[in-house]
Amino acid sequence: FPKGFPNAKGQQEEDALLENASQSNESDDISTGQSPEPPAPLKETSFSIGLQVVFPFLLAGFGTVAAGMVLDIVQHWTVFTDVSEVFILVPALLGLKGNLEMTLASRLSTAANIGQMDTAKDMWKMIMGNLALIQVQATVVGFLASIAAVIFGWIPEGHFRMGHAVLLCASSVTTAFIASLLLGLIMIGVIIASRKVGINPDNVATPIAASLGDLITLSLLAGISTSLYKELDNDYANPLVCAAFVAMCPLWVLIARKIPSTREVLYSGWEPVIIAMAISSVGGLILDKTVTDPNFAGMAVFTPVINGVGGNLVAVQASRISTHLHMNGLPMGDPNPNLRKCPTPCTSFLGSSVNSRSARVLFLLVAPGHLVFLYTINSLRGGHTSLTPVFVTCYLVAALLQVLILLYLADWMAHWMWGRGMDPDNFSIPYLTALGDLLGTGFLALCFHVSWFIGDRDAHMALLCFLFPLTMIVVGYKYRI
Repeated sequence: FPKGFPNAKGQQEEDALLENASQSNESDDISTGQSPEPPAPLKETSFSIGLQVVFPFLLAGFGTVAAGMVLDIVQHWTVFTDVSEVFILVPALLGLKGNLEMTLASRLSTAANIGQMDTAKDMWKMIMGNLALIQVQATVVGFLASIAAVIFGWIPEGHFRMGHAVLLCASSVTTAFIASLLLGLIMIGVIIASRKVGINPDNVATPIAASLGDLITLSLLAGISTSLYKELDNDYANPLVCAAFVAMCPLWVLIARKIPSTREVLYSGWEPVIIAMAISSVGGLILDKTVTDPNFAGMAVFTPVINGVGGNLVAVQASRISTHLHMNGLPMGDPNPNLRKCPTPCTSFLGSSVNSRSARVLFLLVAPGHLVFLYTINSLRGGHTSLTPVFVTCYLVAALLQVLILLYLADWMAHWMWGRGMDPDNFSIPYLTALGDLLGTGFLALCFHVSWFIGDRDAHMALLCFLFPLTMIVVGYKYRI
């Protein structure tokens, strides 16, 4: 991130939020004579955080397992074998839940926690504006993801096929549009319901977005790309599909511009979304080059799981930090020497603050959660890889290292952006989930290479896969999380 990044974006966005809040207060003054007070922050202990997070986390994990099973099946379909660049689209489109849906969930969770969705009028304005915003973002990001897939596929092979390029564009844009609409509606319902029953939306919204996000997106991509592949000989079908969705963008722009909070995101929120898409596409390139090797075909079933779990946990942490800053922090962009710009790992994980406590809780979920998901995949006979002690050990090391890096980056990035006038709700989660895709895919590919190189000769390493969760429990007891 370049130094001297302009603070105007975040300041305009903050002004827009204040303007939106003042408009809602004025409308309430007319009707009731009193302006609603923001609700008091929910009191949370480590136990309550873990209790609220664990069930959505498991639900999201099983969703990624289902997505992995789907990818394991569809990787052998004709469209995936003939147009292997579709694999490059997988992390980028699955990453849309981090770029768009999780950002939407974080934005609406913060708005609900600070009282900007207490009246029906304000709630519907936020809903309509945000739905229109993610539709135009999904269309543009889907289009750019297809271009990245074409470029990454063309550079190693050295030849370009126009029919395949148009197919990738039509499949990507259609999948992104439909998936974002469905997941956006689900997110809105979850946040409204969570607030009504007294659950912090930050703890449940983003994992639930991921529980169905990967499965819905991957299923749509496989089905749509297969249908459009059958029309490859038709010179007009795929271009018309692209043109239809692009032509609807002005409508979504007009709707999003009417809401002050989404108007500024519409103008200033493109950089993190586009950069995150590019980062995820690099992970897609790694996936494409790995799964096409017969020795590593089993990687397909595990990729959505390790990427999804890491992205879910870091999105929860980033959303919680952002809400904490909105409710207790100084105004965005205000220079404050006490605002941490580069925290140490010890302060991020072993500190006494509520954010450090939640980071420990989230980290402790990694090893037990992945063991459950690995057992589920093995029980369903998914993948082409046996769960040997060596592989399980390498996999857990990769997963723990991925989440450790992501949680630390979340702590640093949210405070860094806040101090420079950028709202972490809109800027941090896309970067973090994209980095999660890149780290997860890279570490998983390394895991497969190491497992293949070592083989099953080191049977004594079976003990290590059981020591990881035990170690996590001991650490948790020691620091009394």
